[in-house]
Amino acid sequence: MRYVTISMRTSDGSIHPVGSLIADQEGVCREKLLYVDALYDGDGVLFYRLRGDVDALRDRLDDHRSVIDYDVVDAQGPATDVYIYVRPGTPADALTSVTQKYALVVDTPIEYADDGRLLVTVAGTQSMLGAAYEEFPDEIETEIEEAGDYAPGHEQLLTALTDRQREVLETAVELGYYDVPRDATHDRIAGELDVASSTVDEHLRKAESRLFSALVG
Repeated sequence: MRYVTISMRTSDGSIHPVGSLIADQEGVCREKLLYVDALYDGDGVLFYRLRGDVDALRDRLDDHRSVIDYDVVDAQGPATDVYIYVRPGTPADALTSVTQKYALVVDTPIEYADDGRLLVTVAGTQSMLGAAYEEFPDEIETEIEEAGDYAPGHEQLLTALTDRQREVLETAVELGYYDVPRDATHDRIAGELDVASSTVDEHLRKAESRLFSALVG
């Protein structure tokens, strides 16, 4: 089984009208799509992790014709999770049609790059991935970022971490803290993140404990 990570860009930075609404809301940004699904009747489910003043979105979600229902599910520090039950929207409906036609697995969460692109990972057979890519909607600008053998579970492991733990861990990896020989110290990571060295030590210990516990049961 193979995977491909594709960056997607649309004219308004969204693949569904509700995404455009959120993107246009001052003081709110989309961090990731934790879950997305198309239902049998064409309606869909979007489960966002947002940052900012989500309360400011409520009236607009109440009034938007694409929104059937929604709920603010969970708050995690500065991040808030929002479930939205939506009617079909372009080009999301065309995208889901392609993934269903070629029996592809959409690996979540779907990340948002700083420049508004969506980073979507899909998995399937090599032939199915190639055929599906040829049928992506023309209104979506796409670029293949990465491809390889599919190993599920990586992102699911990372979701066990807090946002801060994940940030510290990813910075440590990028700076070479886990290289052999080690290329970074707690002090260097702390300087990169503008925090105390003791804070780095605490977050790395907790992150490592959670990851190893999940891996070995």
